[in-house]
Amino acid sequence: MQRVYFDNNATTPVLPEVFEAMRPYFGEHFGNASSIHHHGQETRAAVERARESVADLLGCRASEVVFTSGGTESDNLAIFGLAQPGDHVITSTIEHHAVLNGSKHLEEKGCELTYVPVDGRGLVDPDGVKRALRSNTKLVTIMMANNETGVVQPVEEIGKVAAEADVNFHTDAVQAAGKIPIDVNQVGCDLLTISGHKLHAPQGVGALYVRKGTRLEPMLYGGRHERSRRAGTENVPGIVGLGKAAELASAGFRRGDNANMAAMRDRLERELLSIESTGVNGLAVSSHPSGAWVGHPPRVPNTTNIYFDGIEGEALVIALDLKGLAVSTGAACSSGAIEPSHVLVAMGLRSERARASIRFSLGKQNSVEEVEFAIGLVPETVARLRELSPVWAKGAVSR
Repeated sequence: MQRVYFDNNATTPVLPEVFEAMRPYFGEHFGNASSIHHHGQETRAAVERARESVADLLGCRASEVVFTSGGTESDNLAIFGLAQPGDHVITSTIEHHAVLNGSKHLEEKGCELTYVPVDGRGLVDPDGVKRALRSNTKLVTIMMANNETGVVQPVEEIGKVAAEADVNFHTDAVQAAGKIPIDVNQVGCDLLTISGHKLHAPQGVGALYVRKGTRLEPMLYGGRHERSRRAGTENVPGIVGLGKAAELASAGFRRGDNANMAAMRDRLERELLSIESTGVNGLAVSSHPSGAWVGHPPRVPNTTNIYFDGIEGEALVIALDLKGLAVSTGAACSSGAIEPSHVLVAMGLRSERARASIRFSLGKQNSVEEVEFAIGLVPETVARLRELSPVWAKGAVSR
C-alpha cells in the first residue's frame, strides 16, 4: 500500500542530510561538550557551528540562541523566566497549549492574564493587544503561525506595540521556522521559540532566541550550560541535527522552495474545495472565474485546514489512514480530546463544523505525485462517509 504523510505540522521526518550530519555524534564523536580535552572540544565545536546555523536562520547573534529540549520547554522558559506574581501577561486564545497551559499556571501563581481574541480568519488584532496593556504588563506572547490553520499573525505590528510600551515580546515560531523567512530584528521580539522536529530535525531538541540584555530566570538549575540560561549536558546529536536542518531551510528559502510548497498546497486545496459543502477555515473564496482567493490572511506555505460538513473529522482521518493517507484533525498534543479545536472555536466556528475539519500539512519530503494521490482519495472517502452519516442523509447540514 502506498503511504503518504500529510501531517507535517505534528512532526516531520528527519531528512537524510540531517541524519548523516548527526550520525558521527552517536559514536565516533561522543565527548561531553563541557569537557576541555580533545573529545569534548570537538563536540563543543559542533554545537557552536549548529548555533551559528540557527542564528543565521533567525537573523540573530549566535550568543542569543539557547538550546532546549523542544518547543514546550522553550515556551515555558520564555514565560516563566520573565513573569512573576503580580505581573500582567497578554496572550491570545489560539496559542499552542505549551503557552496556554503555561499561562494558566501563571494565573495560579498570582499573575494577571488577558487573552486577546481573534477574528473569523484567526488573526489577532494588534490594536487589541494595545488596548490590553496595563501599567504592570510584563510580557506579550503571541504565536507567529498557528499550528492548525497556518495563519501568520501580524507579529511585526505586535512587536511595535510591545516596544512602544517597553514590554517584553515573545513569539512561538514553532510552526513558522523553516517555512517562512524569520528576522528577529524585523519582528521586534525579545524571545522566539523554535522546535527541531517541525523542520525536519529530530524530536527532543529546540531553541529559544533571547535578545541580548533580556533578563531571564532559568527553570533548570545545575551547571553553567548555555550561558547559565539552561542547565544540563547538551544533546549534541540533536543540536547538530537542528543546525543542519536550519542550514537546509536557509538554502531552501534562497532557492524558492517555499513557493513550490505553496503551489502544491494550493492545488490540493482547490481540488478538495470542489467537494460539496467544504471550505477553508478562515478563508473566503472568490466567485470570479479566475478562482482567485479573496479576503484570506497570510499563511505558511504548507498548511490548509478544510471542513467537510456532515461528517466527523476523526472518522475521516481513520478512513484516509486505512487507505494510506495520514492527515489530522488538529494539534497532535490534543489527539483524543473530546472538545473541538480551541483554535477553530475561537475563530467562531460552530462545534459541528470544527469537528468536521481536517488539517493537511505538507513537508519537504512530499511530492506533486503525493498531492495527486490525495486529490484522488479524499473525495471518494468523504462521499462514502456522508452516505453513512444520518445527519447528512436527513439534510440537517446546510448545503
